[in-house]
Amino acid sequence: MNKNKLKIISFYKFIQISKPEKIKSALDSFIRDKMFRGTILLANEGINASISGSENDLKNLIRKIKILLKNKDFNIKENFIDFLPFNKIKVRVKKEIVSLGKKELDVPKYTGQFISPDNWNNLLKKKNIKLIDTRNEYEFNIGHFQNAINPKTKSFRDFPNKLNQLGIKKNDEIIIYCTGGIRCEKISAFLKIEGYQKIMQLEGGILNFLEVTKNTKNNEIWKGECFVFDNRVTVNKNLEKGNYEQCHGCRHPITANEKKLYSYIKGVSCKYCFNKRSEDQKKSSKIRQDQIDKAEENNVEHSFKKISN
Repeated sequence: MNKNKLKIISFYKFIQISKPEKIKSALDSFIRDKMFRGTILLANEGINASISGSENDLKNLIRKIKILLKNKDFNIKENFIDFLPFNKIKVRVKKEIVSLGKKELDVPKYTGQFISPDNWNNLLKKKNIKLIDTRNEYEFNIGHFQNAINPKTKSFRDFPNKLNQLGIKKNDEIIIYCTGGIRCEKISAFLKIEGYQKIMQLEGGILNFLEVTKNTKNNEIWKGECFVFDNRVTVNKNLEKGNYEQCHGCRHPITANEKKLYSYIKGVSCKYCFNKRSEDQKKSSKIRQDQIDKAEENNVEHSFKKISN
């Protein structure tokens, strides 16, 4: 196998990290001058990462992370890709690896029951369950599981308040899902602390479900595409790049038809931000896009250059 073939990996782990700044420093040194693109978030509560690079480099990076965190138990999702779907590599220390904005939660202690993708379809056939999508509204609109409840959140921090509007009872059988599992795991811990009794979550999230069920009829319960937080924008049921692109003015996913609107200006604006961005912001984005276009035309290296196999 070609060890230089490009791959994207994603994983998270709620694990106590006493000195995340020290881990960041070690990782900054390790990734320097290597062809990685993506983001690694560190906090006292754990690690959350989505990274692309060559298969061999990623293997060495994972080995390094396991040594630094003194933990070998990571559930890593991976896919081969045609290009690196990030513009740069970032290692950041945050208050939370996924921001709910609540007091510190002991997620491993309170998290709900995990349901494997193999058992997911049967679970959703049960009556009187409350199937809740914990992602944001724009993600839900791009794709979701059939009969899922849309809390209509604008950000993950909105979820606790939106929950009160859904009419969910403390003894309801609650089934939750998200993109890769991390938001579900934190929400399930929050729900348990709040007194909700029956909470189950899709193990590994939508991406794990699609990986297990791709090219089968078992994924028919999934409708649409899945938003991902990289330059692929969305993936389809077979985890191939989807049909959406992204406005580089506001990062909102857009369709081919939305690119035909007068509000769409490449690299500057779209229907979702045209009336929200200031003229100075638009001007700055236009200058950046012109520089990118000129660099591409002259085949000059730039920070947004696409790296492909």
